[in-house]
Parts: sequence; structure tokens; C-alpha cells
Amino acid sequence: MSETKRPQTLAQLKASGYASRSVRDEIRSNLIARIKSGKPVFEGIVGYDQTVIPQVINALLSRHNILLMGLRGQAKTRLLRQITGLLDEYIPIVAGSELNDDPLNPISLFARERVAELGDNTPIAWMPRAERYREKLATPDVSIADLIGDLDPVKAATERLSFSHEGVINFGIIPRTNRGVFAVNELPDLQPRIQVGLFNILEEKDVQIRGFPVRLPLDILLCFTANPEDYTNRGSIITPLKDRIESQIITHYPADLDDAIDITDQEAWTDREDIEIVMPDFVRRIIDQIAFEARNSEFVDQASGVSARLPIAAYENVISNVERRAAMNGTSRDVVRILDVYSAMPAITGKIELVYEGEQEGSQRVADSLIGKAIRREFEALFPSAYEKKASNKRRRGERGREDFVFDEDDDANAETVADEGS
Repeated sequence: MSETKRPQTLAQLKASGYASRSVRDEIRSNLIARIKSGKPVFEGIVGYDQTVIPQVINALLSRHNILLMGLRGQAKTRLLRQITGLLDEYIPIVAGSELNDDPLNPISLFARERVAELGDNTPIAWMPRAERYREKLATPDVSIADLIGDLDPVKAATERLSFSHEGVINFGIIPRTNRGVFAVNELPDLQPRIQVGLFNILEEKDVQIRGFPVRLPLDILLCFTANPEDYTNRGSIITPLKDRIESQIITHYPADLDDAIDITDQEAWTDREDIEIVMPDFVRRIIDQIAFEARNSEFVDQASGVSARLPIAAYENVISNVERRAAMNGTSRDVVRILDVYSAMPAITGKIELVYEGEQEGSQRVADSLIGKAIRREFEALFPSAYEKKASNKRRRGERGREDFVFDEDDDANAETVADEGS
């Protein structure tokens, strides 16, 4: 429906047959339609098709609040932001309302008084889905005023209102996301008393601002992300809040190298002007294999995790190194070499956290080792029998007691040829 054809007053909205529904029911309905259409529910999320995405879909169909738990660089925030695509394209609100009030069911003092005063002539505005998503990075200094709101003494004095009056409240980001999706990143970093304010919203639908209770029947889907508590060590999710978040979903890194390559190709900036860069497949695989080696390294803190941003940044560094070489040589075409992979060292050292043994080795040596292991892994995949023959030769040397000479079947054939020629 075009903007000019949308209802502009409460009377027109009622005449259009518009029916109010909660944000969770709205997401449910659109999600079911998306599934039936065969279109992907979440775009650009690789490696979660059989694990995380089905669980998120089930949680949304169950009308649940969601907690995504996982290490850094596992697309948690990106996944939550795409829930916005399951909202209606536009929804009607009371024009001028801070809380995006439903014209048929206003909850704020402003909207209630507006509807009571103007009745069917109440002006209607239309809110796009992009404005119905808000997120907040949790830090220890986040306050109740930031999230819920605070009393405005200037407004109270100017309008001669009591501090218990709803009109003196300066609402925070959560009430302003009413009828939308609100996400809190790094939930354990919130102070426990702030988390208490959140579970009041989840369950009791009321909050206390400066000791004054305020009833806010907000219509919000609350989503959270968190790293495992044993990693952050900066706080934890209080039990009452965790109990009220209905679905906790564990995210993970790509289990398959091909999935990891798809993610890196999707996210890395590889466009270069005036030069054609040829990337051999085996070098391309080495770049992403570095992250897999880091996730298995005894020198890297596995509780911290190795973000998918590592191979993305490494890929960009490798491409840039080839671009620099081509510019120095005045060529318009160049091929990525294995040696170019070592130009990704800055992308590796800045994205891994080392355990004590790793700190003793130094980040440069650990990064160099990870690159070497990735190269060896790809070599073994291309030439699986290379090291087997070397091991076989060592066994033969041990059996014959000759450590200085390897005599295999090829040598037998050569020896017979020489003997025949000599005779």
C-alpha cells in the first residue's frame, strides 16, 4: 500500500479493517509464510542450516524470547538483526508517540490523552520495519535510565507534576522499542541490578523508576547474546533472568572448511581496481585452514575462541600483498603464491588470545606456526601418500640397519638395469 493510500486518521484505520496483533504473532505469521514460500528465512548465514537456524525458527514460532550463547565471531548479532525482516513492512502508530503506540490500544499517557481528546480524528503515522529494531551493547556503566528511563525534574517543575506522575518520565531505549525487537549484546556484562529490571519487563510488565512503580505493558520481543560465562569472567546472567528467557540457543564455528570459505568469500573485501588477481584453490583453502588450526592449537586460548573475522582479515591482507607487488612490478595481473599467505600475520596476531605457553612463544611465532600447519594440512590433502612413503623408508632403514641409504623398489629396478648393462 502506498503512503498516500494508507489511513491517516483513526477513523480511516478502523474503516480499513486493520486488526491489532502482537509483535510475536506478527513474526509468527510472516515466518510461516516465508517457510511455505520456500525462501530462506535468514540470508547470508552459512553453516547453521541444520543446527542453529531450525532452533531459532522454533523459538520464534513458540513466541519465545531468545538468548544466543556462543564465542565471538559466530554471527549472533547478524542473526538477530535479520529477525527484523519478519516484521510487517509498516505498522500504524499514534503520530508523535514516543512508545510507538498502537492507535487501537494506546499505552502511553500521551497517546491515551490524544485518542481521548481527538477520537476518530487522531492522526496516524506509519512506522517502517527498519525502525522497529534496536540493540544495546551491555557494558558495566549501562544504567536503568539508559534502558528503562528516568524522571525528568525539569519537566516536573515546569509542568508542576508529581514525581509519581507518568508525564515526568524520560523513557529509555526499551520502551521506545515498543512493538519491535530489542537486542542486548554481551548480556553478562550488565550489572545484576540492571538485569533485575529486565526480568521485570519480561514477566511482571512493570518497572520502578527512582522508587516509583510504573506499569508498562510493552509489546517487545527481547533477544540477547552472550559469550560463555567461563570466558567473560566479568559477570554472569542472574538466574531469575535466565529462567525467563525461554529459548537458549548455542552457536558454533563452521564445522566444514567449505562453509568457512563461503563465509570468508561473502564477507571479505576483495575487489581491486586495474588488476586481475588469480587465487589458486589450494592457497584459498590454506587461508581459512589457519583458523581451524588456531582452534586446535595448544597455544591459543580456546575459551576465548577464534573469530571468523580472522580468515576474513587474512584474506584481505593476502590480496593486498599481491596488489602491492603488482603495482611495484607494473603488471596488471598476478597470481597469489604460498609466500603471500605470510603477509596475513597482522590479521592473525591481533585476533588470537594466547595461553601462558603461547605468550612465552610470542604471538609472531605462534602465527607463523599456524600458517605452517595450514600449509602442511593442504599439502597432505593434495598428496596423501607423500608422508606415508617417507615413513615407509624410515622403517626400511631401521630393518636393514642402514641409516645413511634408502633402498626401495625403484632402486632395485635401477640396480638390475645397471647389472644387466655391466654384464
